[in-house]
Amino acid sequence: MNKIAIIIPSRLDARRLPNKPLKLINDKEMILHVYDAAVNSKAGEVYVATPDQKIIDTVKNSGGNVVKTSDKHETGTDRIFEVFKNNLDKSPNIIINLQGDMPNINPQAISDLVSYMKEEKCDIGTLASELSSKEELENSNVVKVTVEGKLSNNIFLNALDFFRTDKNLKSNTYHHVGIYAFTKEALIRYVDLRRTKLELKRKLEQLRALENNMSIHVGYIDTSPLSVDTEEDLIEIKKIMENKK
Repeated sequence: MNKIAIIIPSRLDARRLPNKPLKLINDKEMILHVYDAAVNSKAGEVYVATPDQKIIDTVKNSGGNVVKTSDKHETGTDRIFEVFKNNLDKSPNIIINLQGDMPNINPQAISDLVSYMKEEKCDIGTLASELSSKEELENSNVVKVTVEGKLSNNIFLNALDFFRTDKNLKSNTYHHVGIYAFTKEALIRYVDLRRTKLELKRKLEQLRALENNMSIHVGYIDTSPLSVDTEEDLIEIKKIMENKK
């Protein structure tokens, strides 16, 4: 039987929006919205991985699982690997790296991704949705992914490239959603790889996997969970989620 861990890397030191995980939305901290979505997916055990005591206290006070990690990690994937290795004894067969700044992610999207990963067809699985506007297309905070064909429900396709901006936009390009599902073997291999020039240039970890011939399959979701990177994003997500109260 597959053991599945959903690990949410989180830290306070965000340059564009400091203390982001603790920003309140509907009177609840952002990190707790993400944690609850992960729990409601019923896809696996959920943990927050953080070096920051304020986040630890917030998650613990809500009854959640949280692990204090090193403050020296260069990437979120390094942070989840610490939990996978030191706290979970490398036992999960599928590890979900769920970004802590997507408070309106649909729990069903998480469980659908896990279901696909159980089929053992790729090293890494992730999700994408339609690009909804020209502004979104030009926004460097919105990561784009190009796949080998047209995405639709219940179909996963090979990722060809990830980028933030590109003057020569390719066809079959979508809004990438910040969630990654690793097989155990893929995660162990990935963290041993050196960071690549393209990864550092574009500030996108997934390029390290592509440049080392690891397979990334992309599935389609019909909603775009907003990744909160700026104060403007926070204002927007509050509008969206307050309207659903």
